[in-house]
Amino acid sequence: MSQKDVARYFCVGQSTVCNIIQEVCQAIWDALGPEFLPRPTPADHWKRVAEEFNIRWNFPNCLGAIDGKHIQIKKPALSGSTYFNYKRTFSTVLMAVADVSYKFLYVDVGAYGREHDASIFAQSAFGTALQDGTLQLPQANNGDLPYVFIGDEAFPLKPELMWPYPESN
Repeated sequence: MSQKDVARYFCVGQSTVCNIIQEVCQAIWDALGPEFLPRPTPADHWKRVAEEFNIRWNFPNCLGAIDGKHIQIKKPALSGSTYFNYKRTFSTVLMAVADVSYKFLYVDVGAYGREHDASIFAQSAFGTALQDGTLQLPQANNGDLPYVFIGDEAFPLKPELMWPYPESN
């Protein structure tokens, strides 16, 4: 059921439906977010995540893995090519950072399917926090490897974000 259908059903404006949906989503986030999707901030938490990566995968100072996933949807009415992606389907994008146990540390859902992972990352709260230094990442000891997140080539290479060395042949 679309927002337009809900507006017609309850005899209210579509903007009212949009506002109600946003308020309900915010209320759900406020009530359940801290318990089910806590936002790690202290450096000690990041160090625990990195230690778990090192134990399980022998990858020191890894703070998490980031990637985007296209969730296939029906083409929304009047959306044009907004949700049309490179796989030639309509989708919305879920971008997440996960720890070694595949638990989400950060989630961003709802980007248009046509958007590239790099632009979604740059516009996300996580990408912004990484860029402006507000994630409170631990500092590497003198001479040690820096703490990093890992992703694929779709993400920008940064001091805190690395991707695999490109293979040739």
